[in-house]
Amino acid sequence: MLRQRSLTTIPDSSYFCLPESVGFYDHEPTHAVNRAEGMLKDFNLHLVTKGSGYVVVGQKSYRVRQGDCFLYFPLRQQTYHSSAEDPWSVRWVHFYGKHLTEFMLDAGVNQSVIWALHQWAALEELFHDLLIETETNTMLRPARLSTLTYAILMEFMHQAVPLTTAKTTNQSDRVTRLLPLMQERATSPFDLAEWADLANVSPHYFCKLFRKTVGMKPLDFVTRCRIQHAKQLLLENREATIKSIATACGYNHISYFNKRFYELEGMTPTEYRALYY
Repeated sequence: MLRQRSLTTIPDSSYFCLPESVGFYDHEPTHAVNRAEGMLKDFNLHLVTKGSGYVVVGQKSYRVRQGDCFLYFPLRQQTYHSSAEDPWSVRWVHFYGKHLTEFMLDAGVNQSVIWALHQWAALEELFHDLLIETETNTMLRPARLSTLTYAILMEFMHQAVPLTTAKTTNQSDRVTRLLPLMQERATSPFDLAEWADLANVSPHYFCKLFRKTVGMKPLDFVTRCRIQHAKQLLLENREATIKSIATACGYNHISYFNKRFYELEGMTPTEYRALYY
């Protein structure tokens, strides 16, 4: 089953990115593409949602499965096809933008064609939203089209790791699955050894893996969660003292709470509260 929508391109568009086409193949064993170098002038991003298929990179064919993506830069040779035994379902978008190539190169997404995602369902939902927008309004809301395309790109870039580092991806999942619990328990005393034990790794490796996965140290993540909770309390309860909020967020000393709050927000808790009242 094929469902797609093609759009008119806008030369010299002022939008950062726009879709040229978007769609999906559902359980399609005959889906195969072999584009010569120079044929497709847009970026090409696919997400495998079911089944499996093959992507050829250089002289080697790689099998891709549910949650894997493949991304081609413009004008690149492209060869990929569904598995006959286990046909894939894929969502795709072809997109363009005047400064996209420089942006993508700076982000390092040229280092691989094939990528793995930790939580691919969020990206699939964005693909769906973009398809519905194009089917409903075509080009009538270009700002919305650009926003959705950018959201797809950001979600992909936030989660994607090269498929060749699958072992690292699996290790990173140890951290990813703990993040909601860390956020929930952020106001409790932080015990690095406890979190490392839950991830079944050493404290040293947990810190290394956490920084690689999240982009910050574990305690920095917890601090951000605490300050976010503090901001909520400051707005929900005008009568609560700063000291009581500091204690509720895991800080026994108000001076240290004020310091961390200022470091992240650029203002004191009192100044933050005054912005809304």
